Amino acid sequence: MMPFPISIDDPISYPGPPPSDTDVVVVGGGIIGVMSAWELAKRGVKVVLLEKGRIAAEQSSRNWGWIRAQGRDAAEVPIMQEAATMWRQMADEIGEDIGLRQSGVTYLAENEKNLARYEGWLPIAHDHGLDTVLMSAKETAAKFEGSATTWAGALWTPGDMRAEPWVAVPALARAAVRDGVTIVESCAARMIETKTGRVSGVITESGTINASSVVVAGGAWSSLFLRRHGVKIPQLSVRATVAATAPVENVHDGAAVDDRLAFRRRQDGGYTLAASGFHELYVGPDAFRALGSFAGQLMQDPLGTRLKPVPPRDYPDAWGTSRRWEADAVSPFEKMRVLDPAPNMKKVASMAKSFADTYPQLGKFEITTAWAGMIDTMPDVVPVVDTVKEMPGLTIATGMCGHGFGIGPGFGRLVAQLVTGETLNHDISRFRLSRFHDGSKLTLGPNL
Repeated sequence: MMPFPISIDDPISYPGPPPSDTDVVVVGGGIIGVMSAWELAKRGVKVVLLEKGRIAAEQSSRNWGWIRAQGRDAAEVPIMQEAATMWRQMADEIGEDIGLRQSGVTYLAENEKNLARYEGWLPIAHDHGLDTVLMSAKETAAKFEGSATTWAGALWTPGDMRAEPWVAVPALARAAVRDGVTIVESCAARMIETKTGRVSGVITESGTINASSVVVAGGAWSSLFLRRHGVKIPQLSVRATVAATAPVENVHDGAAVDDRLAFRRRQDGGYTLAASGFHELYVGPDAFRALGSFAGQLMQDPLGTRLKPVPPRDYPDAWGTSRRWEADAVSPFEKMRVLDPAPNMKKVASMAKSFADTYPQLGKFEITTAWAGMIDTMPDVVPVVDTVKEMPGLTIATGMCGHGFGIGPGFGRLVAQLVTGETLNHDISRFRLSRFHDGSKLTLGPNL
């Protein structure tokens, strides 16, 4: 199957209608929402997952398909290690080939400065027992035999994996349904209902669902949804363009990135290509409000983000998108069922040229399709995974900063533990909501 993100044109697999009562409502059908719901169902909790469009139709089917511990924030690494174990278990359990392969992740250094930067991450790897190594120029050339590019060295984690996002997340959703999760597609959550200050349910476009707990895992839409309830997070979304080649010779079996290009071997024999360190930010009201919070990130990588002055109509941060709506009125989430940004075709051409320059033996290859996704990002490049003290019963899991696909199972398990009051498997204080409001100094995650 040639890759293409899931879209609003895909048939509805879970038409509903939603039930009137449940224990927990999960808002958002990406990998974080699916895994949170599945982990809750495994604990005997009644769960309804609401998706305004289609399961995995946004960034969860539009990402690079990397499942990596390499380069992560130190607080994420143990969660990612658990997620990696879960991926292997799930690949056996669900009975479908999701393209899971242990083929390693490599960060290629174009110069000694970048190689030193990669070397600075090695203590984190060693502290957590990862198999990460720093390779010399000679070792890198041997590993990437046939490449026309010369690198100063590389950071390599052979234990990292890859999978096909547009295949994997729907497969996980089917497994969750078999374990008791109720999924309803094309059903937007309009508002959270409260009684005496705590969660009592969710008002949807198809009626009210009574529930004592709600998990908001809405990706790029989370900030807009939460702001309507007085919960403010400085989350923005950036456009990332991706392309796919037709099947070609296997020049590298894993995933790799240098200063120009990221590429990953796919299950069908092609490669997924993306521009290294390049994103586009549509500047709307939220971008203006959050600009100060993102100053450190922008200064660290001033050329990595291009500003676009006018967000498309009905985008989460578009100037005309409603910030207030009533429960009995059409919400912004119904006006745009699937956030489906157009790819930057100039960048697609540049990516194809970079790949051809790196591996000229491939000759003229075909770009079969290109797409873009909106990555929900936070000022310190780590997510928010926390409960909301001001609204008991509300849990947030958002702002995955483009790292959510691989770590999704681990965070889904933590969300289930938060909701049920279990002892957490990991320290998640780094991801607390209060860090944006209590005067804490924000510490940026690794810039690798």
